[in-house]
Amino acid sequence: MTNNWHTSTRASRLPKDWAKRRKAVLEAQPTCMICGVRESTVADHIVPMTDRHEPEDLQGVCDPCHRQKTAQEAAAFRAASPRPTRHRGDEPHPGIIG
Repeated sequence: MTNNWHTSTRASRLPKDWAKRRKAVLEAQPTCMICGVRESTVADHIVPMTDRHEPEDLQGVCDPCHRQKTAQEAAAFRAASPRPTRHRGDEPHPGIIG
């Protein structure tokens, strides 16, 4: 199953006043903090995979930069915790007497 916003529990963990916090971040940082060119449309969590929603933990970013940042964070997470494989490694054949 793909882990994305539709399958994530992240939305349910946002504070009740998230819309107000998001608006404040976007007003304080109207230009993307990553590329410095496009308009900020996303209140991004600076430290990935956290539930820290204070203003100092958020930054205004544009959608393309947010998508790229999220993809890089997801790739790093997958690389740090690889899924187990069915390969058992080099074991001697059980019928060989050694």
